[in-house]
Amino acid sequence: MTTGFWLRIGAIWGFLAVSMGAFGAHGLKDRLAAIGFGENFHTAAQYHMYHALALVAVGVLGMVSRSGTALSIAGWSFLVGSLIFSGSLYILSLTGLKWLGAITPIGGSLLLVGWVALAIAAGSARQSPCNINTSSP
Repeated sequence: MTTGFWLRIGAIWGFLAVSMGAFGAHGLKDRLAAIGFGENFHTAAQYHMYHALALVAVGVLGMVSRSGTALSIAGWSFLVGSLIFSGSLYILSLTGLKWLGAITPIGGSLLLVGWVALAIAAGSARQSPCNINTSSP
C-alpha cells in the first residue's frame, strides 16, 4: 500500500459517515420516525464514524511505524466490517428488510478482529526516533 492509503480511506469514510448522519437526521428524519428505524440509522452512522477514525489511526500508525500483517488486517477488517455492519443497518433502516439484521453481526465480528489486530500492531510498533527519554540518571 502507498504511504497514506489508510489515512485517505479513513478521511473518505469519515466524509461518508458525516454525510449519512446528516442525511438521516435531516432528509430522512420523518421517514425513519414513521417506520421506527431512526435509532438503527443513528447507530449505523455512529459506528461508521468510529471506524473512520480507527482507519485514520491505522494510517497514522502505518506512517510513524512499520507496516505489517496485523496493521493490514486491522485496516481491512475496519473497512469491510463497517461496510457490512453500518451498511446493513442503513439498508434495514430504509427498507425494513429485517433479514439484514442477520448479517450485521458478521460486520461486528470483523470490527472486533480489527481492534484486536490494531492492538497487536500497536504493541509491535517500534518507537519513533522523536520520542525523548525524559528520565535522567
